[in-house]
Amino acid sequence: MAEIGIFVGTMYGNSLLVAEEAQAILNEQGHSARVFEDPSPADWEAYKEKYALVVTSTTGQGDLPDSIMPLYQFIHDRLGHQPALRYGVIALGDSTYAHFCGGGKKFDALLQDQGAQRVGDVLLIDGSEHPEPESVSNPWVEQWAARVK
Repeated sequence: MAEIGIFVGTMYGNSLLVAEEAQAILNEQGHSARVFEDPSPADWEAYKEKYALVVTSTTGQGDLPDSIMPLYQFIHDRLGHQPALRYGVIALGDSTYAHFCGGGKKFDALLQDQGAQRVGDVLLIDGSEHPEPESVSNPWVEQWAARVK
């Protein structure tokens, strides 16, 4: 089974809750998953030839939360090509804002530009429709886990 780092960008705790639920599901399915609430470059480096699951909310301006922005900048500025990385993205947002799920979309675009291999589609969760995001993310994580080798 796979080793999966779950990298969290959160402002109010919803992304962390989704990540912790994902960790439980992945571990129940036999994978080894670990949540990084304030992910560092060293945390990312440990998984760059394994699996990464990015779970992030979005600020009102469509940016990444402060808790994950330093990691994003490190990946953008220092890592470059990452063809061995396989990853997934769960993006939380609110469709009443102009940049719906912009943080997750931004992270996905960066990893795509660096040649990483996305497993499945990006999950976009609309907080205005789903006040309990784990009700949407848990079924997605179960399906995602089945694709991870």
